[in-house]
Amino acid sequence: MTNTSSQKTLGPISDLERHLPPEWWRSLFNALYLKTDGDVTENDDATRAEVDALLGVVDLAPEDRILDLCCGQGRHCLELARRGFGNVTGVDRSRYLIRLARRRARAQGLHVQFKEGDARRVALKPDSFDSVMLLGNSFGYFEQEKDDLAVLTAVCRVMRSNGRLILDITDGEWMRQNFEPRTWEWIDENQLVCRERSLSSDRSRLISREVVIHAEKGVIADQFYAERLYSADALKALLETAGFRDVVFHQELEGNSNRLTDRGADLGMMARRHLVTGRAPAKAVVRGRGPVYPDVTVLLGDPRRPDAVKLDGKFNPEDLETVNKLKSALGTLGEYRFTYEDDHSGLFERLQSNRPAFVLNLCDEGYNNEALKELHVPAMLEMLNIPYTGAGPAALGLCYDKSVVRAVAQQCEIPVPLETYFQPDDQVATIPSVFPALIKPAQGDSSIGITQDAVVHTPEEMVAYLAEVRRTLPGRSVLVQEFLDGAEYSIALIGNPGSGFHALPVLAVDYSGLDPKLPKLLGYESKWQPDSPYWTDIQYRQADLDEDSRRAMFDASATLFQRLGCRDYARFDFRTDAQGAIKLLEVNPNPGWCWDGKFNLMAGFEGLEYPDLLRRIIEAGQARAAEGLDTGAAAAAA
Repeated sequence: MTNTSSQKTLGPISDLERHLPPEWWRSLFNALYLKTDGDVTENDDATRAEVDALLGVVDLAPEDRILDLCCGQGRHCLELARRGFGNVTGVDRSRYLIRLARRRARAQGLHVQFKEGDARRVALKPDSFDSVMLLGNSFGYFEQEKDDLAVLTAVCRVMRSNGRLILDITDGEWMRQNFEPRTWEWIDENQLVCRERSLSSDRSRLISREVVIHAEKGVIADQFYAERLYSADALKALLETAGFRDVVFHQELEGNSNRLTDRGADLGMMARRHLVTGRAPAKAVVRGRGPVYPDVTVLLGDPRRPDAVKLDGKFNPEDLETVNKLKSALGTLGEYRFTYEDDHSGLFERLQSNRPAFVLNLCDEGYNNEALKELHVPAMLEMLNIPYTGAGPAALGLCYDKSVVRAVAQQCEIPVPLETYFQPDDQVATIPSVFPALIKPAQGDSSIGITQDAVVHTPEEMVAYLAEVRRTLPGRSVLVQEFLDGAEYSIALIGNPGSGFHALPVLAVDYSGLDPKLPKLLGYESKWQPDSPYWTDIQYRQADLDEDSRRAMFDASATLFQRLGCRDYARFDFRTDAQGAIKLLEVNPNPGWCWDGKFNLMAGFEGLEYPDLLRRIIEAGQARAAEGLDTGAAAAAA
């Protein structure tokens, strides 16, 4: 789709459908949208009238938990909050609109929780809302009807037993006969919009085109969008397929009597809509249900083999103590029966001949204790169709390369440090000018290659450490990255996009006890050298954060969790720059599970004991496996 900075137009078009992007909704809902549709979507009187209408057909209590799905800039959420409804959540795909909604809520002193997310995969807990709203004609955007069904199925999942759905949707049959093929209007003193509309070849969707023209700048947008035209019978059938019952069509919603906006233009898809309600199915309350897979095989690193990452290149007493503490913690989970597998010799054959029911994959050392082969373990389990916890091979492969994670984050509009990428055989011709800089291998984990000497302040220091990394880690690409020395945080998520996330309290790294002459860095020394000040003098505490900062990191983490294909649990590290801007450091799809690691420290902030944390990870993996939700390879490939 043409963006607002292209200043190009396609000119006359005979077939609008041919130019319609399949996922037009990814980029349409921005500041320009609020201008072109502003006299409808930014109309306080219209918003109040629509809320009056829904409250006239659905009896909502002030304490009800209400979800406004595809909430846009939050106009209905905020109006409900103004009327005393205190448990309203808004979800929308547009980052721009969600951020605007949050700003407006703060400015008006209204308590509404806003989340960014895909309506087809709502990352909210099941059975958690009394009512779900889809208002403002926000349904039917997808190319395939199956995606509309996915939205309704996701809605049904998050609703409580007998909860109410309120749907505001265009009258498809009426619109098919009465749409305006061509209109134009001034949207402000400098800009006008020309609209064209036509039916798709199968007459199931109305395709729209908007050419936005600035009096001085010329064409600033030429964009296309579409909406599926549901008849009342077709919509009722779709709702019932998703599980809803008692579907009722209430009064028609009309923009005004003459089908015109306040600016005198036609209302388009908003001219005449149905107000529809339905009930979620009655859901049985299950009490005392045991685990899905009571027999669990715990897969670990092999203590018999060398391990280049560990102190002295092998498992040491501290590592064995960590495993024993794990076994003790798991031993308190009486609902499970655990067996342990730590011999990598003939591992595939044993898994094949004695197939486990479920695997708790804690082999973050990698197959044969080789870090580059961490993804081999879940790959084996995938080949044998054995369900397991944690990230799949695709997600591990993506996250192992820090430059790929950075590129994905940028595509998701998540701030990242400035960075230069060097191939293994690149000669340094141009030295990045950002100092201080952090030099680290592009591929790897456990902070290999990241020491206090990795922070450089001059071109000479940079050249010297680049040479050192290439000597010690031959064949590895290298990143030269802006060194962030502000506040450092970790976000931990347990769960999955389809069932909702549990976020542990945010962890902050406390460098106050570290010698000021040393760079503030969690590198190799902090993990593997007990005699280093990085091991002894750095502390971890619960972060004291404002809600906006916490929410920004949570939203970024949830987005990356889904986009990278993480599963069940993951950790996301952030740090602020000199101006206080929060930027992503890295993603850990299979974070450390040990009793003294960050993940368990964060659980402790919440009052969770080590066994409770392990139980939650197991439960997340088993629930995903039981529901057939592959959030790994599929998401990573999306």
